[in-house]
Amino acid sequence: MLLTLSACGGGGDSQQQGQAPQGPPTVQVVQVQPQAVTLTTTLPGRTTAFETSEVRPQVNGLVLARLFEEGDNVTKGQALYRIDPQPYLTQVASARASLARARAAIASSEALTRRYGELVKINAIARQEYENSITSSQQARADVAAQQAALRSAQIDLARTTIRAPISGRIGRSVTTTGALVSAAQTNALTTIQKLDPIYVDVPQSSADLLKLRQQLMAGELTRGGGAAKVRLRLEDGSVYPIEGELQFADVSVDPATGSQVIRARFANPRGLLLPGMYVRAELIQGTEPDALLVPQRAVTRDERGQASALVVGADGKLQPRILTTTRTIGDNWIVTKGLNAGDKVVMEGAMMLRPGMAVRAVPWNPNAKPQGQQAGGQQAGGQQAGGQQAAPSQAQAK
Repeated sequence: MLLTLSACGGGGDSQQQGQAPQGPPTVQVVQVQPQAVTLTTTLPGRTTAFETSEVRPQVNGLVLARLFEEGDNVTKGQALYRIDPQPYLTQVASARASLARARAAIASSEALTRRYGELVKINAIARQEYENSITSSQQARADVAAQQAALRSAQIDLARTTIRAPISGRIGRSVTTTGALVSAAQTNALTTIQKLDPIYVDVPQSSADLLKLRQQLMAGELTRGGGAAKVRLRLEDGSVYPIEGELQFADVSVDPATGSQVIRARFANPRGLLLPGMYVRAELIQGTEPDALLVPQRAVTRDERGQASALVVGADGKLQPRILTTTRTIGDNWIVTKGLNAGDKVVMEGAMMLRPGMAVRAVPWNPNAKPQGQQAGGQQAGGQQAGGQQAAPSQAQAK
C-alpha cells in the first residue's frame, strides 16, 4: 500500500509540472508613426550632348589641310580646315578694282554736275541736261555702294576658306581628307563638335504618372521644395555618378505612340565621364509626402489575390489582423495609406504559429538580435498542442 500511494503521488507531481502555466508568447513589434518621406522614381534614360554642331563648308574648293586632331577639345573660332583660297583672292582683287573704277566715276559725274549748275543759271544749257547730270552723279554713288558690297562678299568668301569651329567642345572623327573636293551645297558634314560639359539626360516618363504627380501636388498631398529638383544618376556598370543633376523641364507634348513625356535633366561633366548616347538610370525626386506611414516589407504578407495584410498588437494585448492598402516602396518599407493608424504596433518577429486573438507580450523589434520571440512562440504553441488546446493555424497564415 505504501508503495502504491507513493507511486501515485509521484505521478501527480509530474502531471502538475507538465501543466504548469506559462506566460504569453513574446513578439517583436515596430510602432508606426507619421513621417516625411521623399518620393523618388527611377527611370531609364539616355545622355544627350548639351550642344551639337555639324561642320560643313560654306564655299567650294579643294581641302588643303586639316588643322585639328580627332577627339581633341576645340574652342569656338579655332581653325579646323583650310580650303584653297586662290580663286577667292582673285575675286577680292577684282572687286577692289571695280570699286576703284566706281569711285573715279563719282568724281567725274560730280564735277560735270557742278559745271552744268552754273550754266543753267544763265540759260546756257537746257535744264534737262542739268537734271541728267544729277542723275548720273547719283548712279555713280550707287555703283560705289554696290561695289563695296561686292568687295565685302568676296572678302567673306575668302575668310570662309578657313573653316572654323562654331562652338567649343569635343570634336569627332573627320570624314574628309586632304585633297578632297568640297561644296557649299553638300549635305554630308566634314566633322561634328559636341559640347559635353554640361550634358543632358533625357528620361521618358508615363504621362499618366506625371498627371497623377501634378494632381497630388495641387491637392496638397505632396509638397515640393523650392529650387530645381535634384536628380541622381546610376551608370551602365551600376556605379553612382558622383554629381547630382538638376531637372530642367518636362516636354510640353505627349508621344502618341508611347504615351510618355520626355523629362530632361542637366548634369555637370567636368571629367568627360558621360558621353552622348550612354544608357543610364535616373532617380527623379518627385516630392515629399509629409505624413506617410512606413511599414517594413517583411511585416507584410499577401494572399493568393495579392491583398496585403499584417498583424497588429491591439490595446488589449491581443493579435489583430489588418488588411492594408500599399502604394509604393521606400527602401525596404511599404507606404501604407489604409489599414493602419499612427501608433499601431505591427508584428515583425514571433508571430509564426500564432493565431489572431491570442494574447501576446510585445517588445520593441531589434533588427540585429536573433528572432527569440519566434522560437518562444513556437515552444508555446508546441506546449499547447501537447495539452490538446492549440487550434490549427488560420487559413491566411497557412498560406
